[in-house]
Amino acid sequence: MFNFFAASDSRMDNCYYIEGSDLNHIKNVLRMKMGDRLLISEKGVSSLCELTQLSEHCAVAEIIEEGFQNTELPVEIHLFQGLPKADKMELIIQKCTELGVHRIVPCEMHRCVVKIEEKKKKSKIQRWQAISESAAKQSKRSIIPEIGDVIPLSLLKERVRDFDLFIVPYENERGMTATKEALDSIKSGMKIGILIGPEGGFEEKEIDLMLSAGAVPLSLGSRILRTETAAIAAVGMCMLHIEMNVKE
Repeated sequence: MFNFFAASDSRMDNCYYIEGSDLNHIKNVLRMKMGDRLLISEKGVSSLCELTQLSEHCAVAEIIEEGFQNTELPVEIHLFQGLPKADKMELIIQKCTELGVHRIVPCEMHRCVVKIEEKKKKSKIQRWQAISESAAKQSKRSIIPEIGDVIPLSLLKERVRDFDLFIVPYENERGMTATKEALDSIKSGMKIGILIGPEGGFEEKEIDLMLSAGAVPLSLGSRILRTETAAIAAVGMCMLHIEMNVKE
């Protein structure tokens, strides 16, 4: 079943009115017909709907069951990703959206090879947001994870205290013990931050900066992971633990 996202002003009474690119996708790509069912998500709630009208300018989807399913984790995971090279950010956004991340924020760090020009940042964010939306539709998310503006690590330091738990995968003398302790501390309703370094890794002073702000260092295992692998592994590790152990 296909999933779409709707703004609250597209709903009237018990129906959603679909226009624009979603209408084109329904008609010309998916070739859906009246009577076909689809999911429409609004404000974190997914409703089961049925197409009752289909015209050149609009499709009407009648709600059959509100709150049909909830695919969101009971914990918010915010990923802060050191800017990687090439199209790795697109991969990270796609896969972490599928895994249930709530928000992704690109971060500038000393060893980032990529430096995005100020005038190009807006268009980059727009493209990354489109990738997030596409992945959210594919994985039947109830929300579209927001892609935040690019920020420097120094600014992130000021935000660590806003989180119930903020973890930094990094070399850790306690190995997986610290990882298990961090995961076991996760409870429903918590807001978790994850910071992943770029290809060149963290500078020692960057780690010191984050730890002084209250971040918790932990290990992702005994192997060295690429930045994109580390991001997916860290979010996936949290997702699996939450799905198995944390109740709403």
